[in-house]
Amino acid sequence: MADAIARRLIRESGRTDLEVESAGTQAWDRSPASDEALLVGVERNLDLSAHRARRLTPEIVANADLVLVMSPAHLAQVREMNPNANVHLFAGYGVSGGAGRSIADPFGGNLNDYRATADELEHELKEILERIPAA
Repeated sequence: MADAIARRLIRESGRTDLEVESAGTQAWDRSPASDEALLVGVERNLDLSAHRARRLTPEIVANADLVLVMSPAHLAQVREMNPNANVHLFAGYGVSGGAGRSIADPFGGNLNDYRATADELEHELKEILERIPAA
């Protein structure tokens, strides 16, 4: 959902200088979005039907200018892959001082869990986009 929300916000802002890629620390390669994520996508005008998960790799991290993660455990995993990675928590990066906090992974939860996560991701991504200077 974060990928689709970010792409929509970037498109709406008219920014052409940003690229978004998605990968998960525990993702099952090539698995589709969950039914709940698809439904939340439909509610928000996001098409997740072509989404296929991929596992985060050291190569992906090395090629990224910025890596945003949802929890301190993900932060540790990325730093283990690349101690020099520019990695931050989603929740906190868009705020000066960026204390950061986890965003719950809704996987296995109900539709309301997915909606709450999508709301939180959208809020954080709006702040993050404001913080990233245009190229």
